[in-house]
Amino acid sequence: MPPLPPDEELVAALRAGDEQAFAATLEAWSSSLLRLARSFVSTHASAEEVVQDTWLAVIRGVNGFEGRSAFKTWVYRILVNTAKKRGAQEHRSVPWASLVPQDEDHGPTVDPARFQGRDGAYPGHWQEPPQTWSSPENRALSLEIRAVITSALDGLPVRQRAVISLRDVAEHTSDEVCDILQISAANQRVLLHRARAVVRERLAEYLGRTPTASGGPRA
Repeated sequence: MPPLPPDEELVAALRAGDEQAFAATLEAWSSSLLRLARSFVSTHASAEEVVQDTWLAVIRGVNGFEGRSAFKTWVYRILVNTAKKRGAQEHRSVPWASLVPQDEDHGPTVDPARFQGRDGAYPGHWQEPPQTWSSPENRALSLEIRAVITSALDGLPVRQRAVISLRDVAEHTSDEVCDILQISAANQRVLLHRARAVVRERLAEYLGRTPTASGGPRA
């Protein structure tokens, strides 16, 4: 997929009713918008409706875009606001600031039992080093890996899922994520770190169970 033009050109094209520019923008962003919307609403169908409503709002409001943030950030902020309203209508949404379990931003990210204690040869180091993953050429693009990642993302708490979806799927900067979700930089870092740790752990578990190319199990 060719990259979208700079914001100034893209916004001008959309304001002029350029259907090709709109189709390219839809293709570039809709899948990540859908995943983010799914963090706030109860069904895939609801998330699809949120994305549709977002694009309608973009079309109606693009003339009012003032360029104070990146155009992509502006679109994602519309998506988040739309999704929150839909979630509230479904009676499953609460204020964003309260969508955090008591232990989500506290406590260890990795099970402490995986590290050596004070009596170990190297206190604080791994009991056993994490599995060495096979090369990206062999595995990273496989459908199985993608399914594992999708499952891990779907199982994350709402705030963690939203942050990792914006950072690692939609490729927003940390500042943009803070702007879109209205959270602090420190909170964004913690949520992203914990989300990535969960995904990495799930991948490590999967790769540990997957036979190697020679047919033997991974250690």
